[in-house]
Amino acid sequence: VQLQASGGGLVQPGGSLRLSCAASGTIFSKNAVDWYRQAPGKQREFVAFVTSGGYTDYADSVKGRFTISRDNAKNTVYLRMNSLKPEDTAVYYCNSLGVWGQGTLVTVSS
Repeated sequence: VQLQASGGGLVQPGGSLRLSCAASGTIFSKNAVDWYRQAPGKQREFVAFVTSGGYTDYADSVKGRFTISRDNAKNTVYLRMNSLKPEDTAVYYCNSLGVWGQGTLVTVSS
């Protein structure tokens, strides 16, 4: 499996972004996919996951603001991020079957 994360950028506090994680090389629809993030000087932390059946869970810090979803026809998982805060600044990574994408940088700043 190969994963390609995209959609990061610079956004003001309170703004929104949608990240995408595109997969290739496997039966994507049968696998759970996670999003993690790593802020400067900090350890990588869990953000959200979605199972093959569509069950989702989130870190407490993003509940109510972030939404993970998947489009199996497009082999893509999305992370919709609303009400962004400066503390959401990080490199965001997707993971499936122990394979990590290259990460996409999200910067929340005025």
